[in-house]
Amino acid sequence: MTNSGKSIIIKLKISGMTVHTYFAVYAQTSRGKEKNMIFKRKIYDLMLRWKQLSQGTSALMLEGARRTGKSTIVKFFAQNEYDDYMILDFAQERKDVRNNFEENIGDLNTFFRNLFLLKGKTLPEKKAVIIFDEVQLFPAARQAIKYLVADGRFDYIETGSLISIKKNVQDILIPSEEYRLKMYPMDFEEFLWAQGDTVTVPAIRDAFEKRKALGDAIHRRIMQHFRTYMTVGGMPQAVAALTEGKSFEQLDFVKRNILALYEDDLKKYDSDSREKASVIFRTIPKQLENHNSHFRFSLVDKNARYKNYVDAINFVAESMIGNECINVTKPEISLEAFADRSNFKLYMGDTGLLVTQIMKNQGETGTDIYKALIFDRLGIDQGMILENMIAQMLRANGYELYFHEFLYCPQDAAHEKKYEIDFLIVKKKKLCPIEVKSSGYKSHKSFDYFIKKYQLRSEEKYVFYSKDLKFENGVLYLPFYMAACL
Repeated sequence: MTNSGKSIIIKLKISGMTVHTYFAVYAQTSRGKEKNMIFKRKIYDLMLRWKQLSQGTSALMLEGARRTGKSTIVKFFAQNEYDDYMILDFAQERKDVRNNFEENIGDLNTFFRNLFLLKGKTLPEKKAVIIFDEVQLFPAARQAIKYLVADGRFDYIETGSLISIKKNVQDILIPSEEYRLKMYPMDFEEFLWAQGDTVTVPAIRDAFEKRKALGDAIHRRIMQHFRTYMTVGGMPQAVAALTEGKSFEQLDFVKRNILALYEDDLKKYDSDSREKASVIFRTIPKQLENHNSHFRFSLVDKNARYKNYVDAINFVAESMIGNECINVTKPEISLEAFADRSNFKLYMGDTGLLVTQIMKNQGETGTDIYKALIFDRLGIDQGMILENMIAQMLRANGYELYFHEFLYCPQDAAHEKKYEIDFLIVKKKKLCPIEVKSSGYKSHKSFDYFIKKYQLRSEEKYVFYSKDLKFENGVLYLPFYMAACL
């Protein structure tokens, strides 16, 4: 058991692997004031697996959108898994530290001597890690990873957003020594952990595996937690505000600041494209209001065309503040091989931010609106919010997002009609169609016609809806929160 301020980590040995269990805690300053709420994040154990398997042969690259908690978890990891660490924050690092990379990386003895002098500390070899925070702001440091890893004196962790954006990599050779992990907003289980709840998700998973309903009382309780998560979102600052008991106005203020930060980032990095990416990002709520949520360029500009905006769309997706969902022309296991990228949907990376963006467009977001969303009493179509939530949960589970449009002529119709499967995933080498129903869940013609048209024997057909689990007529109806189980 390790104590650091008020942070407590309990390490359990299971089959040779160390599993970390730690809850929402505070790191304490020297004056005893609580600062920097740290949440249990699943990525910690993936980072630990990298350290154990890599043994210094690669650098860890942790990428994600701004404010997802990358810097916090990396620092926490360094404090608990190494004897010492050093952070080079390229958002504010001095010019002489940057010059040291450009002038001395070919002579690592001189490089480390100068680095330690400039930072005012040394590190024990083979027992310390150097963190390159916001490495996208100084690509030369990222390119140096090749030589630093080969040198072997220390471990290296890089964090950054907009890592893959063209202007951040055009002048460097991307090191093959990077082991890359993506960090998303807190998922539903992490959100519950922050509230001290460790029993709900195991019960959800047990019910999913056994295909057994949880019962009305328990289902209603979990749905209220889920709606709270959907409304607040998974950005750690917003979750911290909720955990600390701050008002919904204060919580919304936090989310608006994050949205403003994203806007500034998009404008800064996309100046060459006349800020097309920031325009794309701002229109996401309007796009999701469309029939079937398809992206319409006319909402961006009446003369806009895909070929003129493709870089801006990729920019939003690669920055991880948006989740792109691509149409596939043929439902095959190799989905990407049939991707039609000109036909797509664009979801917000965090549903809580989407809620704030929607309400922001309608005026101030108050306590009454938040409570109405949480208790399912809001008089607006929540379908797009729920669909965005399912997209976010699938993405956090590692799935790329695809949907499928197809034409089919039912027996009682004279002409073909267009139908659509909301999401297609491949699970255990099987194609699984997914529908999201905010209402009218009993009708699933898309499933039926999909199976008939392609003569598929899909054993897993999922409808996500607001009620408890049930299996009926070959379709598994799942409450929204069970998307975390796929």
